[in-house]
Amino acid sequence: MRILIATVALFLTASAATAGDTKKVYTWTDDEGNVHYSDSIPAEYAERPKNVLNEHAVKIDELEGKKTAEQLEAERLENERRVAQELQKRQDQALLATYLSVDEIVMHRDRRVELFQAQSRVTELFLRNQKRRLDDLRDRASRYRPYSDDENAPMIDEGLAADLQATRETIERHERNLEKYKLDEQKIIDRFDGDIERFKLLKGISATSASASS
Repeated sequence: MRILIATVALFLTASAATAGDTKKVYTWTDDEGNVHYSDSIPAEYAERPKNVLNEHAVKIDELEGKKTAEQLEAERLENERRVAQELQKRQDQALLATYLSVDEIVMHRDRRVELFQAQSRVTELFLRNQKRRLDDLRDRASRYRPYSDDENAPMIDEGLAADLQATRETIERHERNLEKYKLDEQKIIDRFDGDIERFKLLKGISATSASASS
């Protein structure tokens, strides 16, 4: 060990003498376990991890080598974990800053749900009216071709045909809207229920005490 240190010191002294005190020396280990020292890195060792020594043989830096696929994947997963942890921290801070109690979260949730329910009720009423209108249009159209079985029936008026098509499309569009309102309502409920459980966890509120409070 002493011989190795002396050799390194001698090499560094020679390097400093020829290139000045700011000269850096790189050290790395090859496949056979041999330690190399040089003021430049051969191309075949460029991707290996290396240490940087100063003129006193003291390590001043460490250079990473080329990372394996496993190392890169581990770093990616760790970065995702840190990002998720930071995001959760911010969400927790916002949750605690917004609400003082579980009851406040429940009240806010119910108000949001009421908005979607009101939209659903209005849409359902509109759909009932449109479906009655469609029944009336179909009844009128049944006296004309192509809806009538009477070969002598006249061809349907273009205005009536267009009205039929527009009413069908209106019903289909509002049925999709109604389904979306219901899905959005459930998403709101699920989100607030998650906030309630998280709030209880952060505040140390047990299910028993929450039930007693209710």
